[in-house]
Amino acid sequence: MPFDLPPEFLVFVLVGMAAQLVDGALGMAYGVTSTSLLLALGLPPPVASASVHAAEVATTGVSGMSHGLFGNVDRRLMWALVLPGVAGAMLGAWLLSQLDWAWLRPLVSAYLLALGALLVWRAWRGVRREPRLRGQGLLGLCAGFLDAVGGGGWGPLTTSSLMARHLEPRIAIGTANAAEFFVSLAASVVFLAALGISHVHVVLGLLLGGVVVAPFAAWLARRVPARPMMGVVGLVVCAVSLFNLLR
Repeated sequence: MPFDLPPEFLVFVLVGMAAQLVDGALGMAYGVTSTSLLLALGLPPPVASASVHAAEVATTGVSGMSHGLFGNVDRRLMWALVLPGVAGAMLGAWLLSQLDWAWLRPLVSAYLLALGALLVWRAWRGVRREPRLRGQGLLGLCAGFLDAVGGGGWGPLTTSSLMARHLEPRIAIGTANAAEFFVSLAASVVFLAALGISHVHVVLGLLLGGVVVAPFAAWLARRVPARPMMGVVGLVVCAVSLFNLLR
């Protein structure tokens, strides 16, 4: 029996394209954008998060390879984030399928709002120093856990934190995108085991839209100057955080 796609399939494709364009170029917002839409359409949080992570396995894979080809990935830093990130994602996915973690989102949003404001200030003042890359393991663990619990959050937390430690913006964005593939894969495996497969058309729409624009977004991340990019990332983090706090 052929698989019939519903009329709203194109909407999910367009959402996937828009979300991946922002995510690939700025290192964040794919999960936040997609999950917010799915929740608005009435999907339960575990199903919405599972659908987004399933689509992200493909989109982050293409995005990570694209960033690697354009020289935007620090492989050593990527693996330092991947291992604890995978552990945090698997724990978060399992707990989300068992418990309600909605109370945690405002706390994370408040933290990211302060971090976004710091990035905007640094971009405005032109503050640049040598990178201080310590505590990557803890960052990966927390970001992976919050990403699975909230249906998004790996990009805002890892990218903005790496930039706050004075890492070059395109390297922070590319490395976070490349590491996210493994985190999304781990979360998806746990969600699949706990919840099974559902809403296939949602996953396919998000996946298709994201894969199409991922290479262009990686190219864009390399072309945009570091200081304006840091300012834009800070503004996006502030906007998303304020939206989540108000919601």
